[in-house]
Amino acid sequence: MDGSCALGLILSHANRPSLDASNEFIVSKSIRNPYDGIMNLRHLRTFVTIADAGGVARAATRLNLTQPTASRQIHALEAELDVPLFDRIGRRIQLTSEGEDLLLRSRHLLDEAEALAERARALKSGQVGVLRLGATPQLIESLLVDFLAQYQRRHPGVEVHPIEDGGVRLLGRLERGDVHLIITTERDERFRSRLLYPVYLLAVLPKNHRLSRRAALDIAEVADEPLLPLSRGFGSREWLYAACQVAHIRPRVFFDSAAPQTLIALAAGGYGIAMIPAGVLIPGGKVRAVPLLLSGAPIGRWQTVAWHPQRFLAPYAKHFLEELVVYTSRTYPNRDLTRRAPPLSQPKTPGR
Repeated sequence: MDGSCALGLILSHANRPSLDASNEFIVSKSIRNPYDGIMNLRHLRTFVTIADAGGVARAATRLNLTQPTASRQIHALEAELDVPLFDRIGRRIQLTSEGEDLLLRSRHLLDEAEALAERARALKSGQVGVLRLGATPQLIESLLVDFLAQYQRRHPGVEVHPIEDGGVRLLGRLERGDVHLIITTERDERFRSRLLYPVYLLAVLPKNHRLSRRAALDIAEVADEPLLPLSRGFGSREWLYAACQVAHIRPRVFFDSAAPQTLIALAAGGYGIAMIPAGVLIPGGKVRAVPLLLSGAPIGRWQTVAWHPQRFLAPYAKHFLEELVVYTSRTYPNRDLTRRAPPLSQPKTPGR
């Protein structure tokens, strides 16, 4: 017998002949709570079931408890709450005014507890959760808008929160745990990753430019052209400068910006050739985009989705990752522009 038996004695028929045997339970006493202030949900469930069943015996049967156990649970709950929950009227029991008020609140608590348990089961199965995904503003626009719309329809319980930042800074966010996943072309041995698709460096020219009809351009062919690269901190700028160094070219930078659409607009106006990664949407009309090559080889990197192997990755995050890999195997930004370009070699990525 557990310690709660010391809370009181079950009244017998000899002592209380007016009580129905089905409604035997312990008289409440003003004693200190044996559970030290921690609400026992089983006791609340017994309370609600007795109120619904109209008696201890019937409630005990529904709960698969013995009648004395159900009685002890009610006594323990009354002691914890320090109010009587039931009155005895003849052979019946009836909720006290306090019991009626607390019954509604008890139902609410039990519903919330069940919802919490259901939420935990759903989280474990990967059906619901919050996923923080780091990506550049350009990638959110060109890739994630369409993908996330489809994903949310299939998985309404998963909230995907895009976190925008520059490509290099996203690595720091992943290290700090600000995000669960990042989409990046940067390589870092601290993280694991999966390949998504190749990202070529594109030369964006006005349609009336003398080089605009070319299927691709070698970097040597733009050596004397004013260039419009992205600002420092963007990966594509580093690709450009690395290629120029290999080709022994000093790039003529007319203007740089963190906004690729600004560079494209300047290119359309004839101010130079914009150096844009293929992850950026290229508007039709006044400009044409072609891959930029270095001695016949493409300039660029593979886009990857990366995560921190030392941090917990929820099942729904893993499911998201797999669906993104499948999605980008069929489509990705500016695929048509680079379809005929020389293939970009695939890097070795850290294991899954």
